[in-house]
Amino acid sequence: MIRVIVVDDHDVVRKGIIAYLQTDNEINVIGEAASGQTGAKMILKEKPDVVLMDLMMENGNGIEATKQVMDQYPECKIIILTSYYDDEQVFPAIEAGAFSYILKTSSGDEIIAAIKKAVKGENVIEPKVAGKMMSGFRSDQKKPHDELTDREFEVLVCIGNGMTNQEISGKLFIGIKTVKTHVSHILSKLEVNDRTQAAVYAHRNNLAEREV
Repeated sequence: MIRVIVVDDHDVVRKGIIAYLQTDNEINVIGEAASGQTGAKMILKEKPDVVLMDLMMENGNGIEATKQVMDQYPECKIIILTSYYDDEQVFPAIEAGAFSYILKTSSGDEIIAAIKKAVKGENVIEPKVAGKMMSGFRSDQKKPHDELTDREFEVLVCIGNGMTNQEISGKLFIGIKTVKTHVSHILSKLEVNDRTQAAVYAHRNNLAEREV
């Protein structure tokens, strides 16, 4: 049996979820709580396999409760079940240690499926939430060329266009020695061995098309 605790401050919602979960003979709802604070205490005492956790609650929200539980009982699989999927809720919940993130618009069968997947180590992320996570991930990920100075970036673009040091010197109105210094810095920052690899990097990242 999968031991589950439901934490939600809306009585009707909580009772409705529990009633549906009890129709599945593989799930045993061992407790319920109407606040994050009470829920965290119950979870740490009862040690359920899975928790359905609401986010916005009085007396301790779901994020705070999730963090508290994960700090002391990391084996627990906490599934955030909420109506919210804005950035202010999604990222803090995932960072706190939530295992899955689904919306209350999910069907009863989808919630049960998420619970059963959780005990198998398979998480479920609502598509709208997954999209936000990927956007946040992409925006947080810096690429090697982001570390280049403006002048080094211009030199890299020139390298991507197959220009020699002499041609780069004339194009950017800088000395040959200065060009060589920039090239050396570029190779180091991009972690490539030669200007050919730097040119390949520029093309792969669509940098050769930039204007300088």
